[in-house]
Amino acid sequence: MFQSFCKFILKLSGWKISGSLPTEHQFLAIVGPHTSNWDFIIGVLARGALGAKVNFLGKHQLFIPPWGWFFKAIGGTPVDRRKSNNLVDGVVHLYQTDPSFSLALAPEGTRSPVKRWKTGFYHIASKAGVPIVTVGLNFGSKTVVIPNGLETSDDMEFDMKQIISFYRSIEGRHPKAIPDFTR
Repeated sequence: MFQSFCKFILKLSGWKISGSLPTEHQFLAIVGPHTSNWDFIIGVLARGALGAKVNFLGKHQLFIPPWGWFFKAIGGTPVDRRKSNNLVDGVVHLYQTDPSFSLALAPEGTRSPVKRWKTGFYHIASKAGVPIVTVGLNFGSKTVVIPNGLETSDDMEFDMKQIISFYRSIEGRHPKAIPDFTR
């Protein structure tokens, strides 16, 4: 029923989905560009329309009453970005202990423009041995774009250039420049 509801709301609002998420194995989805609060809403609706169980990390402020229960119920885990808490290893452990665990993250880590993306998602995928699935929220065409996943290689710079190249074709709600990747 929830899947039908999400499909209906997406269609009603003019959005469509191009591609699909993997169903046979774990993955780490990076969703972007993250430029507005609408990104989360469209992402949750797309996840629901696809019938996928995908968890997400969110800033800890989202998980306080009265809405904290809701974000946890839909697969959220709070992250306190003010602290260094070895998040990469913690998430890798979740992949290792739960064969159905998959995660979605915003590579920017914020809605504000950034000069450089955070690379934790890449390290998580690499250490956990899961593919990175790029998900573009293209507000220009109202399309959630999901191409094939990317297996990480020994060349992070090459992989990141491929990922960033995909996002250069995606128009966020508030368009902003996608940064170049340099170590």
